[in-house]
Amino acid sequence: MNVTEPQGISGVEENLDPLFLRVCRNEAVETTPLWIMRQAGRYLPEYRRVREEHDFLTVCNTPDLATEVTLQPIRRFDLDASILFSDIMVPVIAMGADITFAPGPVLAEPIRDESAVRALGRPDAADDLGFVMETLRNLRRELPQHVTLIGFSGAPFTLAAYLVEGGASKEFASLKSLMFQEPVTFHLLMEKLALVVVDYMKAQIDAGAQAVQLFDTWAGLLSPADYREYVLPHVQRIVEQVKRPGVPFLMYGNGTGGLLELFEEAGVDIVSLDWRVDMAAARSRISPGIGVQGNLDPIALFAPPETMPLRVRNILEGAGTESPHIFNLGHGISRHTPIEGVEALVRAVHDEGRRIRREAADAIGNS
Repeated sequence: MNVTEPQGISGVEENLDPLFLRVCRNEAVETTPLWIMRQAGRYLPEYRRVREEHDFLTVCNTPDLATEVTLQPIRRFDLDASILFSDIMVPVIAMGADITFAPGPVLAEPIRDESAVRALGRPDAADDLGFVMETLRNLRRELPQHVTLIGFSGAPFTLAAYLVEGGASKEFASLKSLMFQEPVTFHLLMEKLALVVVDYMKAQIDAGAQAVQLFDTWAGLLSPADYREYVLPHVQRIVEQVKRPGVPFLMYGNGTGGLLELFEEAGVDIVSLDWRVDMAAARSRISPGIGVQGNLDPIALFAPPETMPLRVRNILEGAGTESPHIFNLGHGISRHTPIEGVEALVRAVHDEGRRIRREAADAIGNS
């Protein structure tokens, strides 16, 4: 299962240091790197063929299958990074939680008291989750050298959201009630989850992940004050214990435009933005040394392909070229996304990224 390595987007074949990592180091680059959240998934016909024979969790838990579906979008598109195909609940299942997917995670018995929290175990990431590490090792062998491999984990608050609620919810009232009414139990759960996240992300780096992303999808449920009190200390400990030189740490949240400064305070290298915030305004709120990721509306991929360059350019100009920027969607790609929309996005990001850098260089030369 070998992937043909295309010539780098810079046109310089000998420069095999991944564009994604060079941007994270805030080096001068030829264009903007791009990857897409949920880029391996149901919008691809080849993925749907795999799923016709295997259920979702089987694909996650079988290294050959997880490797195959992770590589599928890389074969189709000139993407600059590849994210491990798995699910945020995989380590929670290893903790002993009884979770099924229908299609999202559902718990037969939600975790809502101290005894249930204490019953959760702390798996050995390299052993109990060894299939994930095998997938990562496979991917490092199979991916083109210019494509960065990203590992990931769900953040404690988002994992707790599913554990306490028993599944997805609009308000997550049970979770927030536990947080406000039983803060000792809530923090015990967060501490336990944070330990597992640290073990899991460190093991992924050991297995070959070149960058890691923490998904706090439901952090937008909280006010900045509540996030600071109930969540930030746990995230800070994760970042402190996981971060390694040369391995960028990315943070994602949905509906978290009010938390950007707190994400930076957590100590991450890259703050992800959803499409509800203006890129230039968000960039101005984050320190120059901290990168940003995002932030195209996923449904914009349904627009006529010829409109994509303008949409992309608006985001790129908002991000500027003085600080790191990784282009991405503001959330996961829709299962109904037309392939033509993705192709147009990839072309537009790399082409417009080059154009903006040429214009910046010309402006300096003419000044």
